[in-house]
Amino acid sequence: MAGISCARALMQAGHQVSCFEAHGQTGGRTLTLDSPCGSFDAGAQYFTVRQARFQQALDGLSDLCRPWSVSSVRVLDAQGQASAASPPPGETHWVASPGMQSLVQALAAPLQQHGQLHLHSRVTRIARDPIQAQAWQLHCQSPDGGHQVHAGFDAVLLALPAPQAQALLTDSAIDCPWRDALAAVDIAPCWTLLLGFAQAVRPGLTTLGPQWNAARSTHHRIAWLARESSKPGRSQVERWTVQANPAWSQKHRNDSPERVQAKLSKAFTEVTGIHAQPSHVQLHLWQQAQTQTPLGQAFVWDASAGLGACGDWCLGYRLEDAFISGLDLAQAAALSATPTPAAMA
Repeated sequence: MAGISCARALMQAGHQVSCFEAHGQTGGRTLTLDSPCGSFDAGAQYFTVRQARFQQALDGLSDLCRPWSVSSVRVLDAQGQASAASPPPGETHWVASPGMQSLVQALAAPLQQHGQLHLHSRVTRIARDPIQAQAWQLHCQSPDGGHQVHAGFDAVLLALPAPQAQALLTDSAIDCPWRDALAAVDIAPCWTLLLGFAQAVRPGLTTLGPQWNAARSTHHRIAWLARESSKPGRSQVERWTVQANPAWSQKHRNDSPERVQAKLSKAFTEVTGIHAQPSHVQLHLWQQAQTQTPLGQAFVWDASAGLGACGDWCLGYRLEDAFISGLDLAQAAALSATPTPAAMA
């Protein structure tokens, strides 16, 4: 979200933008995974809107974004019982349809249509252009091991998790003024378990599991549970996304997938009371998932070098934080120069 919002804003300001995405599709932590039971939002579960600038960007996507009818998100204890402190209904929970990833992909569509989005292009090194001393070049690697060099950029903006951005600059021997400040950002990992129950098609069968659709849990392993099949525009086959809490994910980051799956499946049963065997089980580890200690400012930018970085980790961990961070960096970079080539990585 941060990279796409930044690239779009720069393009709209008249800059030539090349956006480099390591994977085969855009979306980042809004990843939607398909299964025989239906889709899962493996990362961001929903988003909220608190700023007019984010609302303005979403106004043109009204058919894509729909409210998720969770009257309130439950707060559960370790036994799956609702806490007396469960919050009253609050701000609207929005989801993109048919999956959360659809939102970023829709925002990225103009870049892709103009050939400005380079997929399967992992940036491995940033260097000064040997022909144009004040310009930058990017060394990229494709999944098959191929190597490409893209040159002639006046600015390079990193929309990566802080540890990855810092590592890329270090590996590239680039010592910009804000590089070391990224070390203060703490982003926790997250083990995510995806469970599908083909034998339970809602609303035909309503006895499988609890009556709530989303909950925050104080269980020592689980932080969040969501019934994917309750989200608008989804298959009605019963599906659950289970996200482990940051401390447990960090402690078990290097455990085998089999061990993690067994422990989270047991915790899921304890919290929900669902003892049925799932027909589909999938596990995903987010190495950098939720910001614990943000940077404390919307972006970093060195106008003299033409280097900047953005991401939700600058402000927090919400999807809107990523959007605002990317937008603010684009505005700062656009004010520094007349329309010129820029690279988003």
